[in-house]
Amino acid sequence: MQIFLSAFEDVPDQRASNARHDLAELLVIAFVSVLCGASSCAEMAAFGRAKEHIFRDFLKLKHAIPSHDTFSDVFRMIDPKALDAAFGKVLANVAALLKDGDVIAIDGKALRGARDAGESARTRMMVSAYAARLRLTLASVPADRGSELEAAIEALGLIALKGKVVTADALHCNRRTVEAINAGGGDWCLALKGNQESLLSDARGCFSGVIDPRQQATTEEKNHGRKEVRKATIVSAKALGEYHEFPGLKAFGRIDASREVDGKVTSETRYFALSWLPTPDILLATVRDHWLIENALHWQLDVSFREDAARNRKDNAPGNIAVLRRRALDVVRQDKSKSSLSIKLKRAGWDDAFLHSILSNIAEA
Repeated sequence: MQIFLSAFEDVPDQRASNARHDLAELLVIAFVSVLCGASSCAEMAAFGRAKEHIFRDFLKLKHAIPSHDTFSDVFRMIDPKALDAAFGKVLANVAALLKDGDVIAIDGKALRGARDAGESARTRMMVSAYAARLRLTLASVPADRGSELEAAIEALGLIALKGKVVTADALHCNRRTVEAINAGGGDWCLALKGNQESLLSDARGCFSGVIDPRQQATTEEKNHGRKEVRKATIVSAKALGEYHEFPGLKAFGRIDASREVDGKVTSETRYFALSWLPTPDILLATVRDHWLIENALHWQLDVSFREDAARNRKDNAPGNIAVLRRRALDVVRQDKSKSSLSIKLKRAGWDDAFLHSILSNIAEA
């Protein structure tokens, strides 16, 4: 547990100098409670009281367990970016396992419950940079009131991009984003849609001629009564990067996908702007890896941590507790025992020995 305490000591304490509870200890209690299923400050305080005998093994707790009001006040004040950076230090050994060619997916997720009446459901968001192969959040940045693009660029600046491939949806297919990735030494695969109409038009034109079969690849999957076929095609962008003032553009990718379910067939065609000329197989794998941020992160946050139902709304609280959920997911995934994620989270709350083993895995990573 010392690794968590040491990291949390670097989180700036915005409270008055006479605050009773040690900030690092409070953050440890909050994090462990979220890992075990707590979704509110009241539940953090209740969990802390129920497990006080466990926490006293490694925390001083001079003033016992903080109240729910104390948890609430702290999370409203501290900086979510500083809290996330502290977790980055805790998980640095895991992040060091990134390899050249690994996909880092960028995407935002709305904190749907973190809004007052009359506010848009997308008023508050968390933008995450997610290492697909490691299933690890590398950085999270809050985005309020339409600032997803700025938050994504900030997140990119917090991580080592050299040798990695950044993927993102069409919102991030713009000059500012590619310049940030280029500056970090990374490559990019960005969805290309109507927000870059001129570039999309020229991309379609590049696919209108005769295509070398060596620049195409097809995959087919059948499971649970569903059949999916995806065909990837790669073409050079030639001088279009300079023409469109889109720095680093080297190629376009196209994926033609069809899905058959119960005899009904649907199809779609997607285009991508690329900073390098990958093989079609690599394009298929890269695009598939991007969707792990939806399936392995966002979906799990809603199903296992009930993020959409969370009602933390004031000041920095939504962002801070969203950071705790993402990092709890990262930590529990380091446990390699055979069981579903939801069962592991529940078991951590039921079984003190199992909880201890999960937390110890990080120190040993």
